[in-house]
Amino acid sequence: MTGLATKAPAGADGGPTPSRRRRAGAGRSRTDGSYALYLLPGALAFLVVIVVPFVMNTGISFTEWSGVGTPEFTGLDNYEKLIGDEDFWESFRHSLAMVVAMALVPTALGLVLASALFDVVAKHAGSRWASALRACFYLPQVLPIAVAGIVWSWILAPENGSLNDLLGAVGLDSLQQDWLGDPDWALYSVMAVMVWVQIGFPLVIFMSGLQRLDPALHEAAELDGAGWWRRFWHVTLPQLRPEIAVVLLWCTIAALKVFGMVYVLTGGGPGGSTNVPSYFAYQNFFENFQAGYGAAVSTVLTILIMVLALVALRLQTRAEDEAG
Repeated sequence: MTGLATKAPAGADGGPTPSRRRRAGAGRSRTDGSYALYLLPGALAFLVVIVVPFVMNTGISFTEWSGVGTPEFTGLDNYEKLIGDEDFWESFRHSLAMVVAMALVPTALGLVLASALFDVVAKHAGSRWASALRACFYLPQVLPIAVAGIVWSWILAPENGSLNDLLGAVGLDSLQQDWLGDPDWALYSVMAVMVWVQIGFPLVIFMSGLQRLDPALHEAAELDGAGWWRRFWHVTLPQLRPEIAVVLLWCTIAALKVFGMVYVLTGGGPGGSTNVPSYFAYQNFFENFQAGYGAAVSTVLTILIMVLALVALRLQTRAEDEAG
């Protein structure tokens, strides 16, 4: 017995009729147009906040300007000066030290701590304890830089500072230092503070990545007699490569443009021993009244960060394609 429902007319090739194709195409066009409207606010914000200031800053870098009056066009003079400026290259070397403190060390520690919280603490003490410890590690990320910097300046103060008082209380008076005022110790002190600030970000990212791993692999390795460290090295670490790449990229960019903690703790001193490119640009803008030269420093730093990001994303995409 034939059904009573009728089918919509089909084309000669059995597909939809031209009218139905036109209606479907019109629906897609309307949908694509609505997506573009949602992207418009973000595009405008990117134009106003990123593109326009960068173009203006680049234009200022080709001038000699004190910040007031009319800029005088000088061509590439600021960039030629930058190439031979030992203070700039010294600040850039300090920036590489910040990459170690804010990218390499927190990534390595974050991997170990995340695995310990996920595999040991969560299993033996419960997920609530693991979440509480994760929040404690992440707390420095949400603290205002000014507040954290002032607290650390109290801790590292040469007189009545908590760290020196603690060293004296345990009989290690010989280790007491002027942590932020001694050129030999200031950079290492700032690096230690930046490790404390940055470690929460990779920890949270890696704990999220651990939740997507197949637990059967760990169970199989444990049945084969592998201890925690061997499971971490041979099972966990290879599967977290995408998260590691993201963390290293973001933390390296943050290290190259670090400013707030240096400004609060040392002001680039003593004797420029903790100066970094972003603070060096600030000094030329607002302290030396060399806005054109400061703009040149900022432009070079921005281009360096953009190139680094593009190269890292390209390598990550290639690795994903090869894995796929």
